[in-house]
Amino acid sequence: MKNRITRYLEKAVFSGEFSRQMRFIAGPRQSGKTTIAKSALEKTKSENYYYNWDKREVRERYRKEEDFLANDLLKYADTGRKIRVCFDEIHKYPKWKNILKGFFDTYENKLNIIVTGSARLDMFNKAGDSLSGRYFLYRLNPLMMAEVIGKKYKNVIPPETALKYVEKCISNNINEQETMEQLIRFSGFPEPFIRQDAVFSKNWHAEYMEKTIKEDLRDLSAIHQLEKVADLGYLLLSRISAPLSVNSLKEDLELNFNTVKNYIKYLVLLYAIFEVPPYSKKGTRLVKKEKKVYFYDYAAVTGEAEKYENYVAVELKARVDLWNSTLVDTYALCFLKTRDGKETDFLITKNSTPFIMFEAKLSSENIEKHHYLHSEMLGKIPYVQLTAKSNIIKVEQKNFFVVSASRYFA
Repeated sequence: MKNRITRYLEKAVFSGEFSRQMRFIAGPRQSGKTTIAKSALEKTKSENYYYNWDKREVRERYRKEEDFLANDLLKYADTGRKIRVCFDEIHKYPKWKNILKGFFDTYENKLNIIVTGSARLDMFNKAGDSLSGRYFLYRLNPLMMAEVIGKKYKNVIPPETALKYVEKCISNNINEQETMEQLIRFSGFPEPFIRQDAVFSKNWHAEYMEKTIKEDLRDLSAIHQLEKVADLGYLLLSRISAPLSVNSLKEDLELNFNTVKNYIKYLVLLYAIFEVPPYSKKGTRLVKKEKKVYFYDYAAVTGEAEKYENYVAVELKARVDLWNSTLVDTYALCFLKTRDGKETDFLITKNSTPFIMFEAKLSSENIEKHHYLHSEMLGKIPYVQLTAKSNIIKVEQKNFFVVSASRYFA
């Protein structure tokens, strides 16, 4: 296993001419944000311009010398060469937006600024934001199977129609069952995946939730009941795949409704979990209430079927985020549920219009009747049943597919 896996987001963020806007790269902690930022610095011989604001010496230097970049530019920079600068975790520092605005406005013609962080860098975004128009935001997810096997970036970009996209994904005749099983076992976080050591992975995942909540949340908010937020995180691990009931959670945690909703919001902001909302459409019997939640660290999820569904959710979300960063159209990940309780695990929309449906199944190759009804209701869109079994590919009624996830995502 190679030690450095090229991420598709690197092409999206750094390809072509770097425009004037700062590049914000957000995502789960330890998903590789610092690695791709440092790689970008190395390619322009800008290694000396990496500043980690988690380190005391960087913060103290700023307090003593607000424009420390001026001296560093004199010390390191080549005349006439525009260099890259990375501010890692700067969002944890008070008034960080004003600091970035000052650097950007002063050195816009000399620097390309990269900002990385685990907590959501756009959480404070609102009208009148001091950084408005000065940055583009990108989201880095855990590793996709296609990245792991070294598939070219263009191969994960969808053609114009959903049916052509499905045909493109299943026509490669590649089966990466072992790679998929390694991802599900070790997760898509680079360090445990690349090492593939069972003991190291167990310890890494055991600490991940604690560090995310008790370190990142402490830096991000004034919440004092960190143990309660951690308890909520562990409760959610056992509730993957079902629409979330806040009322049930508040009873288990002995907290009020709004407090539980607030804690869920912070788990999303910390990139510990992500929400998948229900899709609704006038004139249908679709339910539009509770969202479903999934973990970026799906290796920690309990239950074989739930863990597999969570893995599929991350693969799909990574694609949707990538497409939104590189394509003109806007994509979103949702799920379908009708009032009689019939559900399709995932729906991707394109410009708010249903595009393609997915169902995650450990072994079943039978397509249940309600999926045909859902497709008909949404304009006869394609349906793909992703099975965890290897070497499966079936086509029914042109628009309905049963295929191994290890083939579809490869």
